[in-house]
Amino acid sequence: MAEGEGTNGEWTVRRVLEWTIDYLKQHGSDSPRLDGEILLAHARKCPRIQLYTQYDQPLSDEQRTHMRELVKRRANAEPVAYLVGHREFFSLDFLLTKDVLIPRPDTETLVMAALDVIKQHPQSRVLDLCTGSGCIAVSLAVNAPKAKLTAVELSPPAAEVAKKNVARHGVTERVDLLTGDLFAPVAAGSKFDVIVTNPPYITTEEMKQLDPDVRLHEPHLALEAGADGLDVIRRIVDQSRQFLTPGGSLLIELDPAQAQPVLESMKSAGYVDASALNDLAGNARVVQSKWPG
Repeated sequence: MAEGEGTNGEWTVRRVLEWTIDYLKQHGSDSPRLDGEILLAHARKCPRIQLYTQYDQPLSDEQRTHMRELVKRRANAEPVAYLVGHREFFSLDFLLTKDVLIPRPDTETLVMAALDVIKQHPQSRVLDLCTGSGCIAVSLAVNAPKAKLTAVELSPPAAEVAKKNVARHGVTERVDLLTGDLFAPVAAGSKFDVIVTNPPYITTEEMKQLDPDVRLHEPHLALEAGADGLDVIRRIVDQSRQFLTPGGSLLIELDPAQAQPVLESMKSAGYVDASALNDLAGNARVVQSKWPG
């Protein structure tokens, strides 16, 4: 966005968007148009749809400066969601910082599976481990208004983000936020009808091969889980037995390649009705089972 370029010397919405798409395409973005639209709407403080109703409107100097900085950071693989500070998940808008993972569409498979279980007992007590931004706990609370949730997060800065999202969506009275390592902050003797989690499950070797967007910017604490990626999941499978009600459900998001080993470990630990659920791409994304009590 050099000085003096554009139509008649003006940098209109159209020109800035065209330039941004081309620039991001050259710098490795997989979705340059979408990235450009989100960043430009953020810089102009307007809905994305408004970009096309104001195509020929010039940007102010302040907007251009802001946009230039955003595009530069995106070209250096910084995720768009961190640049704009929020992301949609399960039709809800969540605040984000670099202290939390960016919610993925795949995780909506976990939320839908949990909601299917909760429907059978609308007043379910639900525990969300590794809550991060709180997107799972909040989505469940909003869509299951009679359920009572407890959300646990190891990272204090991430827990602060979750707290803001709980308040943002008006479910503070039904979501109890705890900070600590898995079950450590949960009161002894507590029982839950559903335990749901999107834990770290990336292997140490896979971490080195992740896209720069993830490897350089998202919190490794929420991603990496040892040589086989199952360090945290093994603990959850083992410890959940003490906290589930008879017939209570455990649902875990994981890598499709981990589904079979985890299903086998669930069965070995005494769980019943263990099965895998596919995401929209047809990959085993969630494993679920019940504790017989």
